[in-house]
Amino acid sequence: MTQAEIKLSSLLLCEHFGEIVEKIGTHLIRMGSQPLRMIAHDTGMSLDQVRKALCVLIQHNLVTYQLQKRGLVEYEAQCSRVLRILRYPRYIYTAKTLYSDTGELIVEELLLNGKMTMSAVVKKVADRLTETMEDGKTMEYSEVSNTFVRLADTHFIQRCPLAPETPEPLEAPPPPAPTLVFNEKDMYTVPRLNLIGKGKRRHSDNDDNSEHKAKRQKPNTDSTEPPADDGIYWQVNIDRFHQHFRDQVIVSAVANRMDQTSSEIVRTMLRMSEVTTSSNAPYTQPLSSNEIFRSLPAGYNISKQVLDQYLTLLADDPLAFVGKSGESGGGMYVINLHKALASLATATLESIVQERFGSRCARIFRLLLRKKHLEQKQIEDFAMIPAKEAKEMMYKMLSSNIVSLQEIPKTPDHAPSRTFYLYAVNMLSSARMLLHRCYKSIANLMERRLHETKENRRLLEKSQRVEAILASMQATGAEEAQLQEIEEMITAPERQQLETLKHNVNKIDASENQVDETIFLLESYINSTMKN
Repeated sequence: MTQAEIKLSSLLLCEHFGEIVEKIGTHLIRMGSQPLRMIAHDTGMSLDQVRKALCVLIQHNLVTYQLQKRGLVEYEAQCSRVLRILRYPRYIYTAKTLYSDTGELIVEELLLNGKMTMSAVVKKVADRLTETMEDGKTMEYSEVSNTFVRLADTHFIQRCPLAPETPEPLEAPPPPAPTLVFNEKDMYTVPRLNLIGKGKRRHSDNDDNSEHKAKRQKPNTDSTEPPADDGIYWQVNIDRFHQHFRDQVIVSAVANRMDQTSSEIVRTMLRMSEVTTSSNAPYTQPLSSNEIFRSLPAGYNISKQVLDQYLTLLADDPLAFVGKSGESGGGMYVINLHKALASLATATLESIVQERFGSRCARIFRLLLRKKHLEQKQIEDFAMIPAKEAKEMMYKMLSSNIVSLQEIPKTPDHAPSRTFYLYAVNMLSSARMLLHRCYKSIANLMERRLHETKENRRLLEKSQRVEAILASMQATGAEEAQLQEIEEMITAPERQQLETLKHNVNKIDASENQVDETIFLLESYINSTMKN
């Protein structure tokens, strides 16, 4: 765990959960797994505060617990899961793109609350959608429920692990911590619920006064029965979202290299294998040419012969994103996911070398990738760069850990005159170094955003107060002159300052998203290389 990752995790925890949770979470990331009392002692916080903070972290899957042999329960922070908070807006936007506003709100509620039952999610989302609709229109529970089922069918959401239902002896004391297990068969099975109803709007003040007594008496008259899905909790399947992001990157790369038709064929292949292929697999499941032809989008009018030509072209491409694995069914094809990620990570590194060190360094970098190992003289000859300049460039890249130097002695004494000095590119270590810098960049961007908002806090509070006054006056039907007078409470220089602040914050947010795309690509490549 690098210092940049710890710093970024600390900033994310503080921004989303507050200082107390951040202190406990950062302590566990730094120190590793610890029991409750040791955490309280080391952080100097009360047991009650530590318990509540751990509850929040466990609820959001940021901390796991394990029962040790001596009966102690130790808590361990999941730093990689904390860093995923950075990608929450991207998960929500993807759900909106695929499943409209309903899917967006379902995923948003699950991310905000960590774990929720289906009935609670459906009711909350229906209420929120009803609030945004015109008067007289409401959102049916059944519509939200259908979208929830579709998200589960495509594995974007999954059930949380449950404690196994084993009969315990009456006299035996309960265990210090329950052991949770995943039921693979039921992980994406949605319980059958008879959710009938509509979303409700928040009552206005007039309605509150008239129905106040009825609300007071309601809890006493109604029976408080638990919902049918009580105890079945759901969470967002982050790995499935990452699989979708990876597929989108591969489709975009094929479109840039070839054309739109090729990318649509690759998209179809990925869509066919998205549920059958695990997120860690190096290849997709083999698909026949006939299956691909039948699964193409309805509006895509290309003949079987043209499809076969495109598949042959993709299989013969030097990047080898698509490979041929057999001849049955008109030809069996797979997508080489690991090779695709490696090619994309290499292209990212090449572009960074070019931006940072110039086109000549990028030429040397590509040369080393192709030739694997080269001496200084060979680099000068192949790259056609003068010796002095080539040495300076190699030193710059070597000091930045972009390239590595390997010594191969002819004799045991390692004499320089009898030693080969070979330059090479270690893609894995270069990717890790770049990933570390990306984490550092995002931490700096977050600190800059916090600084900008802190410097203009007074102005932001004033702007919020004015907006609240305007909203309440518009609701009561105030005159235009009165509204104009309220708006003039913010002067022209202050309005200009607010616009500048908004522009800067938007720019920082966009930069965070762009850096996170690079982080995702590098992480996917590193994980794929380590597993394969």
